[in-house]
Amino acid sequence: MGNFTFEEMNLMCIYNTGNRTGLIDSLREMCGELSPEETELRELTDSALTKLCAMTDEDFAQLELYPDFDQ
Repeated sequence: MGNFTFEEMNLMCIYNTGNRTGLIDSLREMCGELSPEETELRELTDSALTKLCAMTDEDFAQLELYPDFDQ
């Protein structure tokens, strides 16, 4: 179910709107605001978007999108 990295999960926590399609829209909007120099964030966002687009809403509902402050 996605196999998201720690960094992808944190990014999704920041932009989470409560549903998969809203998160996808939010990440795409943010990505459109990135400068050409922000390649690492763009790659991270693209990777998360690819995984989000490939999963179902039911799979998304099972994700625990809460920041892990202990790591």
